[in-house]
Amino acid sequence: MTNLLNRITQEPGQCGGHPCIRGMRIRVTDVLEMLAENVSVAEVLEDFTDLELADIQACLLFTARRTDFPRLTA
Repeated sequence: MTNLLNRITQEPGQCGGHPCIRGMRIRVTDVLEMLAENVSVAEVLEDFTDLELADIQACLLFTARRTDFPRLTA
């Protein structure tokens, strides 16, 4: 699984420093927004021909790890 995270890159001079896929100018948020708009994985791969299925999986894992907040208890 950690190999998937290696597909996500973040460089200050590229896409405003937003996380991208393998150094390309395809942002993680671009992929996630398409999936949220009910665009199928196959359609995403058709629209971004340089993407691979593992890139989409990396976007999902990256976001899941970023939103895994500790649970607060009273």
